[in-house]
Amino acid sequence: MRLFLIATTCLLAGCTSLGDGPVATAFDQAANAVNAERRGAVELIVKTNHPTLLAEIAAGGGPTLTRAMDTAGVPAGDRAARILQMQGDLPVYRNNLEALTTALLLYGG
Repeated sequence: MRLFLIATTCLLAGCTSLGDGPVATAFDQAANAVNAERRGAVELIVKTNHPTLLAEIAAGGGPTLTRAMDTAGVPAGDRAARILQMQGDLPVYRNNLEALTTALLLYGG
């Protein structure tokens, strides 16, 4: 039991924000890979469906916007408020696909 506690303490120390241990490094690399994959999937939806997404944002929703929000991980309970925010920023999204991608990812947390 004592060995287990020592080993657990050492592993947890590597996961703190102050640690640079191998566990923290592996965790950071895995998180970065997941975020890059999610970003790529959201970017693909935005780039291939930009006019449709703009129309659905203006209309208050639609299947393509729902798919984009699902992919970005936007919680279902937050979506109505996020769509209202996106409607306010619609002029920005018309000329800036990256801004729309970033907003979706930000709302997805």
